[in-house]
Amino acid sequence: MTVGKLLSGTAVGLLFVGILVLFTDVDVAMVRWFNCGPWSSEVSRQEFECS
Repeated sequence: MTVGKLLSGTAVGLLFVGILVLFTDVDVAMVRWFNCGPWSSEVSRQEFECS
């Protein structure tokens, strides 16, 4: 394996991991907004996850 292929494979892997982390953060933020947002009940807003 040449150095160029190794570097390009590493770059693609890092890009994939970055996209995965980005979508995970967006997903967690959306779930928190739905669970703790304006349409949630008062009881669910007082839970530990919404604090």
